[in-house]
Amino acid sequence: MRTKLPTADVTWYFDTVSPFSWIALPRIEALAAQRPVRFRPVVLGAILAHWGTVGPAELPPKRLHTYRLSQFLAERAGLPMRFPPRHPFRSLEVQRLLTALGGASAAVRTAFACIWQDGVDVGTPAGFATLCDRLDIADPAGLVAARGAKDGLRAATEAAIAAGVFGVPTLRIGAELFWGVDALPMAEAYFAAPDLFRGAAMARLADLPVGVARRG
Repeated sequence: MRTKLPTADVTWYFDTVSPFSWIALPRIEALAAQRPVRFRPVVLGAILAHWGTVGPAELPPKRLHTYRLSQFLAERAGLPMRFPPRHPFRSLEVQRLLTALGGASAAVRTAFACIWQDGVDVGTPAGFATLCDRLDIADPAGLVAARGAKDGLRAATEAAIAAGVFGVPTLRIGAELFWGVDALPMAEAYFAAPDLFRGAAMARLADLPVGVARRG
């Protein structure tokens, strides 16, 4: 990614339950090699609940399509991908552990590779133990408690929601949000041209009125 944008706060929000976060990871790592990027674990379920929506795997007709699309995108990018034996799986313990580790990029990659490259179900005690072995952590519960990671993850998720994050993966550049793998080219363009959203066609979108609202 080119970096013509003046110094800006850059944060990548992710949940390891998301296959698209795994697909986005190499490009986020490439960005982090050029400028500081905070890797911020969050709880996708809490974000979806706040906005009153559901994940694609929770809609039966969308579930298989989502899995096929993510597998296709990974293979097209030359990224090894093997779905865990069940999905969605419980990722809360992994997110807390990565929070305790400060969202260190090496630990984040290890966790994603364990889940999405090797297909380990970290939602089971045995699978989580496998991940902890790879991270060389003998007492994950103790580490999480000592570093206040439960509260830290909750606070990070609440802060993400306050920033307008509605799904993962999301890259935040300053106040701008870029959600999903397919938004990364737009993020790249924004780095190169910070006035991307100031042109007439883009600018009018911010105040576009709602024509009709669906009633729940």
